[in-house]
Amino acid sequence: MFKYETHLHTSPASRCAHATVEESLAFYKSLGYDGVFITNHFYEGEDKKGKSYEEMMNSHFADYENGLEFGKTIGIKVFFGAEITYNGTDFLVYGLDKEWFFDHPEIEEMKIRDKLSFMAESGALIIQAHPFREASYIDHIRLFPRNIHGVEIINASRSDEENNMAKHYAEQYSLLKFAGSDNHTASKRTKLAGVCCAEPVCDVEDFIEKVKNHNADIFTLTNEI
Repeated sequence: MFKYETHLHTSPASRCAHATVEESLAFYKSLGYDGVFITNHFYEGEDKKGKSYEEMMNSHFADYENGLEFGKTIGIKVFFGAEITYNGTDFLVYGLDKEWFFDHPEIEEMKIRDKLSFMAESGALIIQAHPFREASYIDHIRLFPRNIHGVEIINASRSDEENNMAKHYAEQYSLLKFAGSDNHTASKRTKLAGVCCAEPVCDVEDFIEKVKNHNADIFTLTNEI
């Protein structure tokens, strides 16, 4: 089976990450992964101050572009994804490229439901990440079952209780079941999760097709530090 990390944050594109894209890719290569999706946080709040949309996009894509080149040198595939946030509720977006984001600065002003629908209509796969995450900065849990394709039923950074609730949610609404590590620390992450396929993923469109057609399975593993 070909293994893929679907939820990875790297520094400096994601301020909360503590490992560079090079460190992260070398780690996943050492575990025999075929590829990773770099899903850094999109700009919000303080990060947006004093920056033009173009500056934010160039900065956001920098880690992915560096990773793409580094991945070629060590032999691991690198794909682009993004994590967009609405008041602590996060969504993983796959299938939109740099050109699309540069062509649509209006997404910054869209309400979250409209943004998700617009991205899906543009060909994106939308996965709600850790939907039952609890944290001090999240005032309440928000669910968007009519605006997404699937749910992270396993997020390796969250508790079994939260993941079990996500699984129940996905089953009740017939949503795709998805998994990812939400890795911010590369090799320091002990629990990992992702998606595996019998055939290698050629590109993001191929990945989306495999996920939607249930030709991708979720998996977990333990990193022996």
